[in-house]
Amino acid sequence: MSEGMRLLLAGLACLGWLALVGGTLWRHRLHQAAPVAPGAVLVIYASQTGTAAGLAKATAEALEVSGRSVALRSLAAVTPVMLVQAGEALLIAATTGEGDAPDDAAGFLARFHAAKPDLSGLHYAVLALGDTHYRHFCAFGHALDRLLHDAGAVPVADLVEVDQGDAGALRHWQQNLRLFGASAALPDWESPRYRRWVLAGRELLNPGSAGGPMYRITLTCEGEMPGWAAGDIAEVYPGSAEEAFLPKPPLPHRDYSLSTVPQEGELGLVVRLFRDEQGRSGLGSGFLCETAEIGAGVALRIRSNPRFHTPASRVPLVLIGNGTGISSLRAHLKAREPGTSNWLIYGERDPLHDRPFAAELEGWQRSGHLARLDLAFSRAEEGLYVQDEVRRVADMLRVWVSGDAAILLCGSVAMGEGVDAALREVLGEAEVNEMLVQGRYSRDIY
Repeated sequence: MSEGMRLLLAGLACLGWLALVGGTLWRHRLHQAAPVAPGAVLVIYASQTGTAAGLAKATAEALEVSGRSVALRSLAAVTPVMLVQAGEALLIAATTGEGDAPDDAAGFLARFHAAKPDLSGLHYAVLALGDTHYRHFCAFGHALDRLLHDAGAVPVADLVEVDQGDAGALRHWQQNLRLFGASAALPDWESPRYRRWVLAGRELLNPGSAGGPMYRITLTCEGEMPGWAAGDIAEVYPGSAEEAFLPKPPLPHRDYSLSTVPQEGELGLVVRLFRDEQGRSGLGSGFLCETAEIGAGVALRIRSNPRFHTPASRVPLVLIGNGTGISSLRAHLKAREPGTSNWLIYGERDPLHDRPFAAELEGWQRSGHLARLDLAFSRAEEGLYVQDEVRRVADMLRVWVSGDAAILLCGSVAMGEGVDAALREVLGEAEVNEMLVQGRYSRDIY
């Protein structure tokens, strides 16, 4: 932990103690707090100027229209008991001044430090608001995240930082709400600023597969190619590019992990064609995999995803994922310099038909760019899932982590939850939580 963060946590503890000493007012407010209904998602805001409160209200509404029960609370009204009893919590936390907590945090911190709750049953995510012009950017959001970590709570998604209301970061948060039951079809809170790209290619990656068709989509940019990093996200408008540039686009964007790096001269995606029970194609996947013609314009914006960027070349890297998660994992491998230590653990359905980028991965394995390549196939004779493979290679995984390896996890929610549980078995709760805080364990799950 940085010295600045230590000072912040110490300051928060002192602030909490002072509030505890004069806590009569806060105890009165606790009695007035309405109880949280069983099964409700607890949406909590720590707001100084009202921005966090407004975003919390929008977050709550996004969940409610998707059928989730929600309890919206100021941090000032939240008790440790509420957190212990809640299964899920979303926290929107502002930072004021040079890294200070909002005024409504004092009573909560006092109660929290006095109770020392066990939050091992809580799954949560944090949206941290801040301003990079100040020294301790999003400091209170990070401190709150660490507080929950240390009490045993499990983060469902990595903390999202918002610099002065950055629209891209807010869309990232909006997409993360799907992990808490929000619909993927919700409209964007703010329309993305798209650029026009051209659909240059579409290749079926799993011919003969019993699963959904998986395509490699390639696009070229009209004009100068923008920069991006492995781990970044493409926000695609799922309709004609011309329609996307109207003042109020009627369709929400779709997120896809990038599979290429800029040096390759094209933007790549891996997209699985989704069909519902009636056989109708998904809005975004249907557009990219079926209806858009080669040469057609595509409205697209690249969103930075810094917490999922490739670590420094000196850091050994373990990449874990399944399905279309291979998109981002492939980009990370492409971004790594020769001589780096890389290990891929990847899962799909069938070993004969579901092996995207097989030739490239095998080539990297022969050259040594991939020190290890472990594949798990759920429809093979042994019927292994990615989390089973993680347990099978537990001893070697512990060796890599003890050598300061980073872990990047990309793929489906079910896989992500299974692998996270397996990592906690293999490495221990404390080690995994510390890696999350340090940024050595990051996830892009959907």
